[in-house]
Amino acid sequence: MIRFILLQNRAGKTRLAKYYIPLDDSEKHSLEYEVHRLIATRDPKFTNFVEFKTNKVIYRRYAGLFFSMCVDVTDNELAYLESVHLFVEILDHYFSNVCELDLVFNFHKVYLLLDEFIMGGELQETSKKASLICKPAHEQRTLTSVIHRRRAACTDALCDIVQVVLERLAELDKIET
Repeated sequence: MIRFILLQNRAGKTRLAKYYIPLDDSEKHSLEYEVHRLIATRDPKFTNFVEFKTNKVIYRRYAGLFFSMCVDVTDNELAYLESVHLFVEILDHYFSNVCELDLVFNFHKVYLLLDEFIMGGELQETSKKASLICKPAHEQRTLTSVIHRRRAACTDALCDIVQVVLERLAELDKIET
């Protein structure tokens, strides 16, 4: 089970934090500090897995951001490392070359994508082909047109999940305007 997910920049500023276990704010802050201190100082030659208290932290650095997941000791590290990469690819396709500012200014959309990808501390979908059916933002005319095109093409349950995400994002875009 995933305990928590953190997206932090090189300076240690947390850009996204999702906890699947109940913690106090002070505990969350100390965990974020400890995880950043642990992974930021590691040599890039080492593995992306590190023991942390009674769990494991799986992390990966993309440009200036660290994507970290804390999981049970008995869980498969490679599966979670691949899920980190898949989440980055989903963000990259949605935001069309994602950067840290996209995460800061569109945090509600990032949380929505994360909630559709991981629910209750468990992965919902690990298939790259099934998860990456969204076109990059510069190729989309409107979210509504994407929804209509995807409804015709979707046949499995994951497509239904992606449709829900796109509909929710369309609703958020309507609220913002």
